[in-house]
Amino acid sequence: MAKNAASADDAPVEAPTGKGRPTPSRAEQEAKRLRPLVPNTKEAKRAARADMRSRQERARVGMANGEDRYLGPRDKGPQRRFARDWVDAGWHLGEFLMPMMVVVIVLTFIPSTITQTWSFLALWAYILFVVADMIFLSSRVKKRAAEKFGADKREKGLGMYAAMRSVQMRMMRMPKPQVRRGEYPAL
Repeated sequence: MAKNAASADDAPVEAPTGKGRPTPSRAEQEAKRLRPLVPNTKEAKRAARADMRSRQERARVGMANGEDRYLGPRDKGPQRRFARDWVDAGWHLGEFLMPMMVVVIVLTFIPSTITQTWSFLALWAYILFVVADMIFLSSRVKKRAAEKFGADKREKGLGMYAAMRSVQMRMMRMPKPQVRRGEYPAL
């Protein structure tokens, strides 16, 4: 047995000559591992666009319907919903401000300076009435919200939120009105 063990030790051992290629650099290894987060195929891009479009459409519809999940920070919360419903239930002078301005622009095309002057004066008078209506609405909404939610729990900026919503035409308000005219929210 010893003879076999000695012959194994006496055999010439070949030294490794290397792996046959240079060691790759770190940058080469990282570049090999890189792959796009989103596949670059046309089908994948098309599917991603369709998915994004459907999510955006769902969010748009949800916001228009007043779903809290899709509302921005300005419109979220029960007090903001109360203010929106209060504004949407009534008639306000601010809703007709844009149509009034269009009428004044049309009247300025009439070559009569008297017509132009009176139309601008009427517009400025109307704007003063709108501002007065906004102030009155703001104080009324704050008072009603304090009755409903408690004076110490009322959010800041609720009156201004209601006043700014009253200036928008009803059909252009976002979120869309959830109540009909005359259906004021319960206290």
